[in-house]
Amino acid sequence: MKRNGMCPICYLKQFLGIRKRVSNLAIKEDYLNDVCPTPPMGWSSWNTFRNEIDENLMKETAKAMVDKGLLAAGYKYLNLDDCWHSSMRDENGELQGDLVRFRHGIPNLVKEINDMGLKVGIYSSNGVYTCEDLPASLNHEWQDAQTFAKWGIEYFKYDYCHHVVKSKYAPLVLSISVSKDDYYQEIDCIAAKLDGVAKFMPDKMGASKKHIAGLDAGLGSAIFTNVYAENDGEYVLTVKIRKKGRYEKFLQIEVNDDDFYFMDFPPQMPFNNTARFQIKVKLNKGINTIKLSNPIRNRADGAFYQYYNMGQLLEKATQGKKPITYSICEWGFNRPFEWGAKAGHLWRTTPDIRPIWPWIKIIYDLTVKRYKYAGFGSYNDPDMLEVGNGKLTLNQNRAHFTLWCMMNAPLILGNDLRKMPDSVLDIVTNKDLIAINQDKLCKPCKRIRRGFVDVLAKPLADGSTAICFFNRGKLPRIRSIQLDNLAKDNYIGFKLADKYSVKELWTKDESLVVDTLRAKLQGNSVKIYIVKTCQ
Repeated sequence: MKRNGMCPICYLKQFLGIRKRVSNLAIKEDYLNDVCPTPPMGWSSWNTFRNEIDENLMKETAKAMVDKGLLAAGYKYLNLDDCWHSSMRDENGELQGDLVRFRHGIPNLVKEINDMGLKVGIYSSNGVYTCEDLPASLNHEWQDAQTFAKWGIEYFKYDYCHHVVKSKYAPLVLSISVSKDDYYQEIDCIAAKLDGVAKFMPDKMGASKKHIAGLDAGLGSAIFTNVYAENDGEYVLTVKIRKKGRYEKFLQIEVNDDDFYFMDFPPQMPFNNTARFQIKVKLNKGINTIKLSNPIRNRADGAFYQYYNMGQLLEKATQGKKPITYSICEWGFNRPFEWGAKAGHLWRTTPDIRPIWPWIKIIYDLTVKRYKYAGFGSYNDPDMLEVGNGKLTLNQNRAHFTLWCMMNAPLILGNDLRKMPDSVLDIVTNKDLIAINQDKLCKPCKRIRRGFVDVLAKPLADGSTAICFFNRGKLPRIRSIQLDNLAKDNYIGFKLADKYSVKELWTKDESLVVDTLRAKLQGNSVKIYIVKTCQ
């Protein structure tokens, strides 16, 4: 902090416990939840085809989704993952499809797939390059958001490869100005109200009497309360800074306690003492308030603001167009389950999945305990389904699909749908399981018992409860639970009764039980029941 021009007293205050949070994560309670009222269902190219994709494969897969009843079962997104695009942006700087493999262009492909009744998803990363080292969206966020909206894209996966860490430092602010057409207003920094450890510091370079320091790492803010606009509309906001330091800086700009904008500052070269950086902001007619701060304290904060920014731009770009379901693929490194609902619709809880049973169980373990963070319109994403891939057995495929349904996870298939055997098709189109996943209550299951056999319970909108026994090991096991004990858990909301009707959703067996639900399980298998009270 000291190297960024903070006053010595302000620097010492950090170590004396004077730490006031300045709008860190205080942005929105949730993100466009009505766009995705239940977990998205679809297919993605990555798990099976990786970089070997082309427009013919996409059209053949779309046809298979329709012909095999997957669209009718609820799978509506066909998602192009990495390697859909050329290593060159076009003459306008826009992303474009691989010039050989998608030679008719992505807009044409979108139209053809839409005509089959499906929606199209696409992929980028929040770094300079994607995971396959193709052009990504860092510093092109607004342009790419507009491109995807223009093409009619309806699902967007935003990866974490080549991620650039956001700076916790803020620039030294000399003044701000707003302008539109012939109107111009400049406000010196001394007109700002300072908060936290932010301070006016003597400016020794002669550009101004003072500058503002101490806006770093969520410790201080500067609030300009007398920003005048002649009319409602978009204005150019210019931030004039004192140059200092060959390291990157960052500002969050909050307008009228409502709109948030973000501004990056490159390392400064010393040829001039000052510099000007600009962004367009929306102002209301009359007096406006503009607040400057840098809430970035750690890597997690930086990841959040990058994903949040892209979400806001997608929302803006799709005004009057098809809304886009926004998938945050951050790999779980920066605890996205804590902030994902403020930035997008779903967030990855783990690194990439593989069709390897021990790894699928690890991903399940990492995700199931995050149940409290997900809900209506916002979902924990343990990654795409591997059902039908690798050497997974029938029991493992069923268990994998069941666990994802119970966790209220997105159901994004990753197998070759054109060659899918009936045994796999029967699993992924199980109407009862899909109904649990798509239940309007949107509450993920809670693990109520952990051990060789896990027991999961998921409350449903009609008042019934889905209960799943998951045998984690190879040996057959028998387990039981006392249903009346579930009533003690407020999350599950189980209703007591003298008797319960029970239906197992793979075998379709139905029965009545008084209190004890017992399951006999093969190795690596599940039993899943719908339990209803008898009137």
